[in-house]
Amino acid sequence: MKRAGALLSNAAIGAAVALGVLLMATSAPGVHRSALLLGSVVMAGAALFAHRVHGVDRRLCGLIAGACAAFAVRAILIDGTPTSSPVALVFGVVGTALLVVALAGLMVQRYSHVPAGALGDAAPIAAAAWLLAWTTLVRPLLDAGEVAPAAAVAGGVFVPLVTVLLYMALVLVSSHAQRPAALVLLTAAVVADLVGVLWRLLAAAHVASSQLLLGADALFVASFLLGAAAFLHPSIATLERPHDAGRTQGASTRLVLLTGCVAIPVLAVALTVPAGTTDRVVRVVSTVALIIAVVLRTISATRDLRRSHESLLHGAQTDPLTLLPNRELLITRVNEALSETWRSATMPTVCLIDVDRFKNINDSLGHASGDEVLRVVARRLRSVAPEWATVARLSADEFVVLDPRTASAAEALALADTLLASFREPLGLRGGDVFITASIGVTSATAATTGSSTDLLNHANTAMYRAKDAGRGRIVVYDGSIKEREKRRLQLEAALYRALDRRELYLEYQPILDLDTRDVSGFEALMRWTMSDGAVVGPAEFIPIAEETGTIIPIGAWALLEALSELRKWIELGHCSPDTTVSVNVSPRQLADANFPAVVAEALARSGMSGDRLWLEITESVMISEPTLALETLVSLRDLGVRIALDDFGKGYSSLSVIQQFPLHRLKIDRQFVQGMADNDEDRQLVRTIILMGDSLGLDLVAEGVETLQQLRVLTELGCGKAQGYLISRPAPPAAIAATVSGLHRSSVLATLLDD
Repeated sequence: MKRAGALLSNAAIGAAVALGVLLMATSAPGVHRSALLLGSVVMAGAALFAHRVHGVDRRLCGLIAGACAAFAVRAILIDGTPTSSPVALVFGVVGTALLVVALAGLMVQRYSHVPAGALGDAAPIAAAAWLLAWTTLVRPLLDAGEVAPAAAVAGGVFVPLVTVLLYMALVLVSSHAQRPAALVLLTAAVVADLVGVLWRLLAAAHVASSQLLLGADALFVASFLLGAAAFLHPSIATLERPHDAGRTQGASTRLVLLTGCVAIPVLAVALTVPAGTTDRVVRVVSTVALIIAVVLRTISATRDLRRSHESLLHGAQTDPLTLLPNRELLITRVNEALSETWRSATMPTVCLIDVDRFKNINDSLGHASGDEVLRVVARRLRSVAPEWATVARLSADEFVVLDPRTASAAEALALADTLLASFREPLGLRGGDVFITASIGVTSATAATTGSSTDLLNHANTAMYRAKDAGRGRIVVYDGSIKEREKRRLQLEAALYRALDRRELYLEYQPILDLDTRDVSGFEALMRWTMSDGAVVGPAEFIPIAEETGTIIPIGAWALLEALSELRKWIELGHCSPDTTVSVNVSPRQLADANFPAVVAEALARSGMSGDRLWLEITESVMISEPTLALETLVSLRDLGVRIALDDFGKGYSSLSVIQQFPLHRLKIDRQFVQGMADNDEDRQLVRTIILMGDSLGLDLVAEGVETLQQLRVLTELGCGKAQGYLISRPAPPAAIAATVSGLHRSSVLATLLDD
């Protein structure tokens, strides 16, 4: 049917040309009347066709059909006079008015960005068109005395109506980057109608020949058939689809058209002399109406511009997901609060709230659920925060509550407690309840505060991360000590990047004793850092920094090669047996690196050691946080012959099924159980259980943190295979390994065990 519509549209265009030529060639009133009647009927039928076939809105098609019916009655009533009978003119005015309403409805329905200005422009354009019509057409008709005054005025009303119709059509055409054929045809139809009206009125006003008068009918018929072609064409359906306002140039076109429509009538009035009192009164009244219309349109445009500016400003300062203020507006509010601290006793408080493990929600439930969580969190914070407080969304899962009226540290902490309490209830989502926690950093400003809004937010952010490091779901209040710790952390972070190149990092080795043979079976390589100024930084301080910044990757690769190379040297020098192994700790960041197996393989190759000489120690957190990735990496390492030890066993949450799933070869019993088992029966029973479980799984067992003879005896009694700790030996530098091993074999510890 769309192809048929296109063919019918082309046929209508051809008919418009043919009938136009025919009407220009004949002056028979019957032929003109029949052609006008035929044109109105065809256009009405095309509107109904557009509704049935192209799905055009029923109300729009109904208005078009009603206008065509009015034009059909006008065609029947025309009597061949210059302006036709007053009754015929009334039907013509009614039909044109219906077309104006139809086009305005189309604009309102489809082009929501245009009507606010375009429809408002209709009043001054209509007033200007009437003023021009009166001066150049209506008054000359009245002066000629050949038509009744009512008919002359009714004929003049056509001009503003058709002018408004043309203006709307031009605005719609200019509002399209790619103009649909139907819209172009509609515009052509309106142009033909306007030219026909002006042709007839000008010819009548200047007493032209009947042939010239009737020639205007050719334009009216062409207007009907071009309109019919527009409604028959398949592109008519696109006029009711959403339109991209960003591509329009309608505003500039409207300004040009409006300026021209107002300027031309004013010039016409200024350049002509009033013909009498009636002419003078009509001119004055019409000019005043034009001025009022322009003033009202200017006021409306100013109001629209202000609203548009406010809307743009609101959009620029509002988070689109939660409708909360964004960072830009928040900083403005913080600056306002800081500017008031000098004149009041208040200490504005900033609470920075971060949703814990929000990434897990996105990964497991999807981003749609994640967005829903953020919206619920926003509503909860807004409901529990004070009425005068600002609740803003700072970034993905970070929110900020600014209370400019807090007067003490106690009030600031109470506010944070209230905010944290809002997370205790589950969040009801469409997919079910979700439990979340939040970490909150709190900071307050006083009259003595010299920092900016950025400083205040940074302090809250620092405190929030401290809350996360402390275990999440907590509140941390920023103070000077946090600032000093953060300053030191930044200094260490910067120094750590250069520590490897400066040879400030080194390894010490703690022997692992075989309790059955009393021999040193291996060493654990422990990383140490002494800065160039002599300051010693403990592993507990710099390893987390290396893990977070990623420097653990190159440092870990260096440690692997260094430890294996030292072990080869000791074996070659006879300091230890060829079966001796070395254990190196591996961080989760290293295991997450896809190149880690290749790094281990390279270290083995360069050191000339086989894979079974190397133990890699991992923590339970690796198996819990990234089990799939950890399993793949550990399997690749096992294929290299490398053995895997689970460090600090018992301290975490590993289940038996998890231990069985991973390629583990050794369990290292956490030092807190070893140190407590001599005096605490529960710790002793726990160690016994771990040893029995390890034996049943065929795993090697090493007890960490052995510091007393009593602990060593208990471990021997329980059947633990290996041990390490200060009782056996402290970590030693590579140069002292020979003496350490030799001294250990002659030590009183081994003698005591042998005596037992």
